[in-house]
Amino acid sequence: MKTLKANFTVDAKGLACPMPIVRTKKAINNINPGEVLGVLATDKGSKADIQAWSKSSGHQYLGTIEEGDVLMHYIRKASENEEREAANFETIASNEDLQKELESNSEIDVLDVREPAEFAFEHIPNAVSIPFGELEERMGELNKDKKIYVVCRTGSRSGMASQALSDKGFTRIINVVPGMSGWNGPTETKVN
Repeated sequence: MKTLKANFTVDAKGLACPMPIVRTKKAINNINPGEVLGVLATDKGSKADIQAWSKSSGHQYLGTIEEGDVLMHYIRKASENEEREAANFETIASNEDLQKELESNSEIDVLDVREPAEFAFEHIPNAVSIPFGELEERMGELNKDKKIYVVCRTGSRSGMASQALSDKGFTRIINVVPGMSGWNGPTETKVN
């Protein structure tokens, strides 16, 4: 794999969300401000996750090099005056809360921010699929007046997506935790 120089590299190959972020957070604490961390991953969703986490925590996402199924993400560690704690979106609902809302109210939207393949194999009926990495340019597809429940696999990406929507003036956003990893309600599959 073609690589740029990183001061430290962490291997998150074969791990799914949220583990690449967990490993990245742990590793970045072991390098000095200004140094570059390389993160090897095979989870395609890790690109959007690491990019968003870097932005929300104050670290600098430099880019990703893809070679075959392997991604190498590069993050520059911020100095203390640059770094800030990654935001945890405070308005949350359980899977059960969302299921009750779906059974009683058709005036809500469910936004699924997982990758297209994750969505295709299993998703909540009538959910809108906008992968987290595309959210910023596709926010216009969402109705700001509706209550929007945001789901991903574990609540991590959906938390970052919820914060991004809130920052853009959406006021009725709810992050669903733990999301699809613990969903017991109805699902659909749309695999061609």
